[in-house]
Amino acid sequence: MPIEILMPALSPTMEEGTLAKWLVKEGDTVSSGDLLAEIETDKATMEFEAVDEGVIGKILVAEGSEGVKVNTAIAVLLEDGESADDIGTASAPAAAPKATEAAPSAPVAETATPAPAAPAAADGSRIFASPLARRIAASKGIDLAALTGSGPHGRIVKADVEAAQPGAAAPAKTVSAAAAAAAPAVAAVASGPSSDVIAKMYEGREYEEIALNGMRKTIAARLTEAKQTVPHFYLRRDIKLDALLEFRGTLNKQLEARNVKLSVNDFIIKACALALQSVPDANAVWAGDKVLKLKPSDVAVAVAIEGGLFTPVLQDAEMKSLSALSAQMKDLAGRARDRKLAPHEYQGGSFAISNLGMFGIDNFDAVINPPHGAILAVGAGKKQPVVGPDGDLAVATVMSVTLSVDHRVIDGALGAELLNAIVENLENPVAMLA
Repeated sequence: MPIEILMPALSPTMEEGTLAKWLVKEGDTVSSGDLLAEIETDKATMEFEAVDEGVIGKILVAEGSEGVKVNTAIAVLLEDGESADDIGTASAPAAAPKATEAAPSAPVAETATPAPAAPAAADGSRIFASPLARRIAASKGIDLAALTGSGPHGRIVKADVEAAQPGAAAPAKTVSAAAAAAAPAVAAVASGPSSDVIAKMYEGREYEEIALNGMRKTIAARLTEAKQTVPHFYLRRDIKLDALLEFRGTLNKQLEARNVKLSVNDFIIKACALALQSVPDANAVWAGDKVLKLKPSDVAVAVAIEGGLFTPVLQDAEMKSLSALSAQMKDLAGRARDRKLAPHEYQGGSFAISNLGMFGIDNFDAVINPPHGAILAVGAGKKQPVVGPDGDLAVATVMSVTLSVDHRVIDGALGAELLNAIVENLENPVAMLA
């Protein structure tokens, strides 16, 4: 029986994507694990692998098609002994994707016998299974929620279902309503006047209309949610950087032979990671009806890319050396700009850093990225007159920082304790290596 290849959900919040490029053509033979296509999500371009073996009998969605809904049939796979004649006539996908380039006219799309709808676990999360595995499970009365997948990324494939006992049932699961709604869908962008109303205000004026891509829609939705639902408060400090800059210069001379050059941002990441260990109650995230207190320091760092930004996460940052953090950050930032990060590399973390100092910004207030408990906004280091402990006037390099805090997770005194620990680490950088 021909198998429909469906548009995959490559991240928890993905509802639609762009079929950027087919890596196979009709008539090609594929095996489980072979690359089929490149899919653009709201955040990255990812490769999509086959989970069954067979021959590509029909490609239903053209390269460059935008707005392809998750679980839409994008191609048909033929098994051994089947031919294109076995593909039945069917209508086009329910939500017709919009191609970036006009496609040549083609005959009415042909499709296979539809597979059962994508199943869901008891907590509402999607179960990843191949169309063939779903058909076999339905015919044998097997609950897919009870199975562990052996395919790519834990996907349930034909062999897993055939090895299962009929009537297998999934264990009962209890989840709170808040947890069930924890993965927000990217729906309408910020509320306000419609685009038509706004456009009428500028009739007769020359302008260029720029359509929102998936990333910009996601940023708009998440930051609107953050400002509407997260009770922010802000703590500000000035940090004297002279000791750090001198220490950084010494280390960079010693590391020059290894082609390692530490940035001020590398020290900031390390300082924040250690501060979260010193003030463990602040190493926490908001989880709807509870607070999750993390043990490792997983620090996210905002990276500007064309058309938006990523926040790749450096896991276990408190345990890594400055040179290791520097190398990992360079790798993550480079792949972020190429939109090659996997979802697990930019999701999670309890704390974030947004540094605009390299753009000459003195200070600013950053918006918390839910479910993080806080974000540190970092300004430029500039020489300023300062008054020393004995009242003498001197010149020092001073950097202004602002800690944006989610009051549901961190109270004022706790936030102040966390910011003080960050300042202490940066003003006494040698201690961070102890």
